[in-house]
Amino acid sequence: MYQYDEYDQRIVDERVAQFRDQTQRYLAGELGEDEYRPLRLQNGLYIQRYAPMLRIAVPYGNLRADQVRMLGHIARTYDRGYGHFTTRQNMQFNWPKLEDVPEILAQLATVQMHAIQTSGNCIRNVTSDPFAGVAADEEIDPRPWCEIVRQWSTFHPEFAFLPRKFKIAVNGAKEDRAVIQVHDIGLDLKRSAEGTIGFRVLVGGGLGRTPIIGEEISSFVPWQDILSYCEAILRVYNLNGRRDNAYKARIKILVKALGIDAFRSQVEAEFAHLKGGPSTLTVEEVHRVADHFVDPSYETLPASDAGYTAQLAANKAFAAWARRNVRAHKQPGYASVVLSLKKPGIAPGDITADQLDSVAALADAFSFGEVRVTHEQNMVLADVRQSDLFAVWEGAREAGLATPNIGLLTDIIACPGGDFCALANAKSIPIANAIQARFDDLDYLHDIGEIEINISGCMNACGHHHVGHIGVLGVDKNGQEWYQVSIGGDQGNDTSLGKVIGPSFAADEMPDVVSSLVQTYTANRHDDERFIDTVRRVGAEPFKTQVYADREERKQAHV
Repeated sequence: MYQYDEYDQRIVDERVAQFRDQTQRYLAGELGEDEYRPLRLQNGLYIQRYAPMLRIAVPYGNLRADQVRMLGHIARTYDRGYGHFTTRQNMQFNWPKLEDVPEILAQLATVQMHAIQTSGNCIRNVTSDPFAGVAADEEIDPRPWCEIVRQWSTFHPEFAFLPRKFKIAVNGAKEDRAVIQVHDIGLDLKRSAEGTIGFRVLVGGGLGRTPIIGEEISSFVPWQDILSYCEAILRVYNLNGRRDNAYKARIKILVKALGIDAFRSQVEAEFAHLKGGPSTLTVEEVHRVADHFVDPSYETLPASDAGYTAQLAANKAFAAWARRNVRAHKQPGYASVVLSLKKPGIAPGDITADQLDSVAALADAFSFGEVRVTHEQNMVLADVRQSDLFAVWEGAREAGLATPNIGLLTDIIACPGGDFCALANAKSIPIANAIQARFDDLDYLHDIGEIEINISGCMNACGHHHVGHIGVLGVDKNGQEWYQVSIGGDQGNDTSLGKVIGPSFAADEMPDVVSSLVQTYTANRHDDERFIDTVRRVGAEPFKTQVYADREERKQAHV
């Protein structure tokens, strides 16, 4: 993992001191609310429905064990004993006291963490594949490039006050696990026919009020020029993006309004001035960063561990967990483990201080002291020997992190919703919990197969409902909470946006709605066909017809 040098540490420490002074002046009445607001946003501090919310940056989802322990310490000392991992791979604390936030940031700085640019109209946390560096299908490790983009974008003076927030994702594998098609800029690492590294660049993707799939602006930008090319995109956006309407200020609106060809022409004109300039990368600079991302000291092991194979045969519960929560690794004899933060009855993505300590201990004992955070709000131990998997399972199970549901219906993605967020129209967590309670039979879940459910409490789409196989959006209907349902969304190489099936549903109807969708799927699927594949083959109409017929039948039964 990347380690701060003296300059990185000094910058973060100076920011902490600066914000401590700003907060003290605000609490003393020397700064007004309008003056303090941009200062707190620059440090990841929101004012939510009931309390401040502090968002901590987890660059491209990578954490060290000592950083995980620090998050546990902060949850225990300054919050209500837990934190929440987001779909942006960040950590949120929902209950800190305003006067404690500078000290929280100071303690984070001792383990090379911060909250810089986790909010505001700036370039946000760079995200990537949680299995970067270990995935069997990886072609180029994206982590050094994520770090290069992070360093370039942090405190970039030209892009501190963009028309709206700006998100960049980087992928280096055959399968896109970074969802680059719904980011403001998506970077897809490629090799030319001559073997040269470069990037396929997508622009103008995003979810929210106007969901749009990004378009290719360049099929190949050489690695030396990638920062200059991104800078050209951001300059065009900064100059032409709308600032009169927050709902139309994202770069996706500009790209759509101009058309990709006209937008590309402006970017290329700007790039012509920037190419070869100060942002041009050198071999020395890339190596400086890449040297932090060398492989750990893997042992030479057989491709299949006999003890692990025997335990799979002897222990049904362990085998069920391994089938869903263990992934193939590029190194023979190793595997990656997904720790589920989706235990039924718990808010998706929530993790307690004690659980964070347990994750850190497991990482130190079995995964070279490193942890990853996923877009699906789970955690990953990336480098586990197959011979240690049983011990990891036992530790995870004791900590409540071994639910064998990764990729299944109860592995729900959800934003905090109306329980916390001041922007939300409706609650997300109770809906997720109710659906999990309805489908609590693990054998049935395995029979159903892979279904992704994403829930957002408002149109900002923090739960990424647009790309869920089943998407749920909370809406306000005459002051009451209702839920709009879409199907057919997907992430990955075939990213697609779901389509709304019809009028919205009351909260207590949602488990029945999901049941109807699942029953329609099982009645129409071909052998080994996933939910999303069946939707794409037969279309939305059979699902819509069944859902509303079942709804009418329930109404008649209560007459």
